[in-house]
Amino acid sequence: MTITPAQIQSASQALRSVLRFDYPADSVLSRYFRDLRELGARDRAFVAEAVYGVLRRKRTLERLCGPEASTRHLVLAWLARVEGTTLRQLGDGLHGRDTDFFTEIKGRESGELTLAESADLPDWLADRLLATLSAEQVVALAQSLNRPAPLDLRANTLKMDRDALVERLKADGIACAPGRFSPTSVRLEGKPALQKHPLFLDGSFEVQDAGSQLLGYLLQPKRGEMVVDFCAGAGGKTLLLGALMRNSGRLYAFDVSDKRLSKLKPRMARSGLSNIHPVVIASENDPRVKRLAGKIDRVLVDAPCSGLGTLRRNPDLKWRQSPEALAELTVKQAAILASAARLVKPGGRLVYATCSLLVEENEAIVAAFLAANEGFALVNAREVLAKQGIAVECGEQLRLTPLAHDTDGFFAAVLERKA
Repeated sequence: MTITPAQIQSASQALRSVLRFDYPADSVLSRYFRDLRELGARDRAFVAEAVYGVLRRKRTLERLCGPEASTRHLVLAWLARVEGTTLRQLGDGLHGRDTDFFTEIKGRESGELTLAESADLPDWLADRLLATLSAEQVVALAQSLNRPAPLDLRANTLKMDRDALVERLKADGIACAPGRFSPTSVRLEGKPALQKHPLFLDGSFEVQDAGSQLLGYLLQPKRGEMVVDFCAGAGGKTLLLGALMRNSGRLYAFDVSDKRLSKLKPRMARSGLSNIHPVVIASENDPRVKRLAGKIDRVLVDAPCSGLGTLRRNPDLKWRQSPEALAELTVKQAAILASAARLVKPGGRLVYATCSLLVEENEAIVAAFLAANEGFALVNAREVLAKQGIAVECGEQLRLTPLAHDTDGFFAAVLERKA
C-alpha cells in the first residue's frame, strides 16, 4: 500500500497535538478527525496507526532521531524502523531532505540503550517495575504492552450463550473463537466495526477485555443478593454482574461522575437488565453509601488507578502519568477501599481491583488494608476461579499481564468479612 504525502502530513499534525499530553490521545484524535471531515477512512486509519505507533516506541524513536526531532521525523522513523516501510511504498510521499533522512535513519545505529529506552518506558516507571522484576522481565513485559490489543467480546448470557454467539458471528463472516479464560469471552481475529451489528444493538454482546470479565467471576454474585459496583464508570463490569445475578436482587452502580454513569443507561436498556440502580455519589463518604453499611453481600472496587495495565490500548498513559500523580492515586485508592469495606456484611465478599501493574497500587494497598482491618481475610483468587471451572495461573492475588495471559494488565484481591 502506497503512503501519500497528505497522510504523512496529517499524521505529523495529529501527533503534534497528542504529544502536548493535555488530554488522552483517543479524545485528541477524535477531535482532530472531527475538524478534518475530508479525511477518508484509509487516511484516518493511517493517522491513528502512526500516532499510536510513535507513542508506543517514543523512547526508541527519540533516541534514533535526537531530542529535538520534529513530529514529521518521528513518523518517518516509525515507518522506517518499526513498520519496515520501503522508499518504494512511500511512492511520491517523500522529497529532498525527507528522502535523505528516511534513507539514513533506516541504517542509523541507536547506540547503547538504557533499560528504560529498551523498554520504551519513562525512567521512573522502568525503575518501579525493576523493584519486582528482572531487567529481562521488564523488557519482555514492555514489549507485550507495545503490541496492539486484540478485540474481546462478552456474551450477554441473559440473551445468548457464548457458543451461540460465536456461531452467529462466524455465519456473518466475522472470524472469532471462544476466549481462553472467561466463560463468556469471545476473541475476534481482526477489528471489525460492530456498533451496527444486530447482536450488538440487541444487547447480545458487549466489548470487554477477557481479563476484565474475570473480575465478575471473582466477586461471584448470586441470585437475589445485594451487590455494589463501587466505581462503576460506564458500567462494563456492572452489566456482567447483573447477568451473573440472572437479573435478580439489587445491584447498585456507584460513581462520582454523572457523565460516566450516563453511558450505562443505554447499555442497560440494550442488555435487558432491570436490577441495576445507578447512583451518582459525591465521594466515597457520601451519606447514600453510609446508609448501606453492613448490608451488602458483595462489593466490587475497580479503583481509579494509573491504568498502566492498559498500555496496549492507551500507550499515551505511560507519558501522561507521573510519580506525583501516582502518590495521589494511592491515597485515593486506600480511602475508597476503606469506605467500600464498611458496606460488606459479615460473611460477605469484597474484591479490590485495578488495571495497574504497580505494587504500590495493588499488593501494598491490600496489605495496608488487612493490617488495619482484622475482620477481613484474604481468599485465594486462583481457587475462587478454579471452583467455577476457570483455570488460570494468576497467583493468590490475581495478576494478569499481556505477556503471560494476552489480556490487559489486571490485579485483584478477594477479601471476605469474617462471619
